[in-house]
Amino acid sequence: MVDSTTYIIFGASGDLSRRKLIPSLFNLFCKKRLAADFQIIGIAGRSWSHEEFRRISHESLLELSDVKAGDEEWNLFASHLTYYSGDFNKPETYQFIQAKLAEMEIPGSNHIYYLATPPEYFLEIITGLANTDQLKEENGWRRVVIEKPFGSDLQSARALNQSIHEVLDEHQVYRIDHYLGKETVQNILVARFANTIFEPIWNRNYIDSVQITVAETVGVETRGKYYDKAGIVRDMFQNHLLQLLTLVAMEPTSSYKADALRDEKLKVISAIRPILANEVDQHTVRGQYRGYTAEPNVVPDSQTATYAAMRFFIDNWRWQGVPFYLRSGKKMAQKVSEIVIQFKTVPHRIFPMQNDFNASSNLLTMCLQPNESIHLRFEAKVPGTQADTRSVDMDFNYRDEFGPNSLPDAYERLLLDVSTGEASLFTRADQTELSWQLFDPILKGWESSRAPTLSIYEPGTWGPDESVRLLGQDQCEWIQICGG
Repeated sequence: MVDSTTYIIFGASGDLSRRKLIPSLFNLFCKKRLAADFQIIGIAGRSWSHEEFRRISHESLLELSDVKAGDEEWNLFASHLTYYSGDFNKPETYQFIQAKLAEMEIPGSNHIYYLATPPEYFLEIITGLANTDQLKEENGWRRVVIEKPFGSDLQSARALNQSIHEVLDEHQVYRIDHYLGKETVQNILVARFANTIFEPIWNRNYIDSVQITVAETVGVETRGKYYDKAGIVRDMFQNHLLQLLTLVAMEPTSSYKADALRDEKLKVISAIRPILANEVDQHTVRGQYRGYTAEPNVVPDSQTATYAAMRFFIDNWRWQGVPFYLRSGKKMAQKVSEIVIQFKTVPHRIFPMQNDFNASSNLLTMCLQPNESIHLRFEAKVPGTQADTRSVDMDFNYRDEFGPNSLPDAYERLLLDVSTGEASLFTRADQTELSWQLFDPILKGWESSRAPTLSIYEPGTWGPDESVRLLGQDQCEWIQICGG
């Protein structure tokens, strides 16, 4: 690690900082993975003192995270925490930060600027830092971490990229998607490319369909104002679910270098067959949980979707004709993130089997959360019968194999990667624009006369019935393996 690094967190009084960033930095500190000389400076609008910031951060650490905080370790860590109140819209805020950094740091210190703020402040903060020469890499490196959402459509994402590139080189920009920091997500590539048993059959000749589900049991809670403008597509599909699809579908790379991985992911997105605005009724389903319009800061007659299911096809040699089903929603039956690879049935049945959609289909299921695990379902003979078969599972569970506390928070890995300059798990500018190019026609189609009906579904279910019929068109059904 470098000798001196300062983390400047804009929006340090918010939930992201308290729930994720400070606990993750503390855990890295306990593991001795922070720089020998580090500082963490919080910047936000609230008029807190240093001590208030430390106290609130400590209380959140104990209440909201799984990180174990011993008093001695915390006190030592807290001595590196400072907080200053500032208005992101005022130039003097950035002049003050520049002066404080010069006062606190040794020459040549590195800076990580983390924008844990609403998106309307992204450019304001980057411009303020640029106008005070804080982004120049003359003495130490400078890196900026940008949270989602990165734009709200193709036009806004492209404009944001252009404005950022006026003052930052691409290697300085880390567009974060916390899903990519999860150990289980990173293991998708390891399972595929570090084991010879999977890759030879990872194609259209053997795989019938792929299902990717990210379901939540909570509603919009306190995020009604943001969510009513964003909806499920901007909140989940354009980033999290599309990232998972690229990891499942990408080609092997020659190395684990950042650009090699990101190039292959870009090729996948480029090969996805667009769903045009006049095709949304054929390939998409949208729904809204009952009671959504009564949530705080939600428009009473809102047409915002809190659930969506989509069917995509990838037009390349490996995946031609294989449907990829993506679904995500709020207030659903279980909190679960999983990927189900459904293999084709045997070409000829010589044993008695059940006559349903999935009879004798082998399944490889990657449970990303909760109960992080991998399951392989195959057929076995039932003892005491002539030739009856039954589906059985071969299971791998992370906690059983590596211990109950083996899975660090995703932000811990991502913050470490920013510190070391490892960009593999971060989104490049061209990928953000290409992903919006894929989803813009869908959003426009939902606003047109050909839009599928916004179906109301009951909280605690798996979404509207239309999503079942979407798969039924292909003689498929939703498969749910990972329990909540």
